[in-house]
Amino acid sequence: MSATVLLTGATGYIGGRLLRRFEEDGRAVRCLVRHPARLGAIRPSTEIIQGDCLDEASLDRALTGIRTAYYLVHSMASGSDFASIDRQAADNFGRASARAGVQRIVYLGGLTDDSSASSAHLRSRAETGSVLRASGVPIIEFRASIVIGAGSLSFEMIQALVERLPVMICPRWVATRTQPIAISDVLAYLEASLGLPEGVESIFEIGGPEVVSYGDMMQEYARLRGLHRWLVPVPVLTPRLSGLWLALVTPAQARVGRALIEGLRNSTVVRSRAARETFRIEPMPLRNAFVNAIDDGAPARRKEDSRTSVVEVPPARAFAPVRRIGGATGWYFGNALWRARGWLDRRLGGVGNCRGRRDPDACAVGDTIDGWTVEACEPERRLRLSADFKLPGRGWLEFEVTALDGGTRSMIRQTATFDPHGLLGRAYWYALLPVHRLMFRGMLKQISRVASAQRCEASRFSPWTT
Repeated sequence: MSATVLLTGATGYIGGRLLRRFEEDGRAVRCLVRHPARLGAIRPSTEIIQGDCLDEASLDRALTGIRTAYYLVHSMASGSDFASIDRQAADNFGRASARAGVQRIVYLGGLTDDSSASSAHLRSRAETGSVLRASGVPIIEFRASIVIGAGSLSFEMIQALVERLPVMICPRWVATRTQPIAISDVLAYLEASLGLPEGVESIFEIGGPEVVSYGDMMQEYARLRGLHRWLVPVPVLTPRLSGLWLALVTPAQARVGRALIEGLRNSTVVRSRAARETFRIEPMPLRNAFVNAIDDGAPARRKEDSRTSVVEVPPARAFAPVRRIGGATGWYFGNALWRARGWLDRRLGGVGNCRGRRDPDACAVGDTIDGWTVEACEPERRLRLSADFKLPGRGWLEFEVTALDGGTRSMIRQTATFDPHGLLGRAYWYALLPVHRLMFRGMLKQISRVASAQRCEASRFSPWTT
């Protein structure tokens, strides 16, 4: 088995994903965390030590027998004094690593030009690397600009701004050049450092293949999400005022976000080819990084209405009314409203709700059912429909049937999901929430009644109305 590595910051964005990567590779990991409960499920090979980089006694316990230690912590959320806290934490960690005989510290910092004009955040990131090097332990320091991935604060700021603001009054920093990198590439570099020869230490600047502006990234995100956004540049919105502006849009991230925005006036572009020449890693294009981040973040972005009903019939009978939904059968509840929705969709240039269905008693992937397309179909178990209506987003309706009590009873789960596009999409979901709840509640209730009936012939499935 490979030697155990120490991982700090395992409850954070980068550290948490690196931990999962190590666990998937079967590597033994020891995590130093302040709040073990935040780690969630871990593998048996992962060891947890509760402690803090400001508590040297806990560092001595955590670093015993460790050859490689990952330093992935920062204190930006601590307030204006974060730089001094980071300095003390790095000093403690470096000295404890030297005492324990650690052979290498791997640190992820920020891409900066080391100038006095850098923000307090970027100066602190560079200073942390210097303090760690002062310990005498060999340091591998990676310096990255914006990290693109679902959950990354930098990406979530871009996402929040583009999703919520059709027109953005943009300060000068939106034209600042940067070299974003995908989260998967950051993790690849961090893991690859384990393969470097013993005693090697260096600073590696890492970034993706493209140099772009923040405005370019916003527009690329908007294109991928099918949104039309207008960026109106103004010369007077300072980083401090930008931080206040950000607080209105992303209040939960405002404290850390303001610290990041202070650094947006400085170009963060890779100047050294050392990383590309040392590691066999080909960073992915920005578009691919955005696609992955958008897909990975979809569950958190989506709105959902999910409800269940238990029926005293086996799964085949419970699923029968589900597979016959739409067409001549109708939608079991509120058909007048469904017809009105279809009429409105046709007026908007959509397909409407009257395409019917290929077979009244069976369906397959790719079939159309009124204003929907069958996206998944598993006999007697699952039907997933994708909405073809004109919507400010994407919508799905899914039914799942689960056997209970050895198959004598069944649970029907009905889930309506909506992935809103921008502010209009969110407004649409919340405005129609009462109507949707009424419709979906009534639909499941009637499906359950039909499933519980003694006979399930198609002739028994007449349209229901309110």
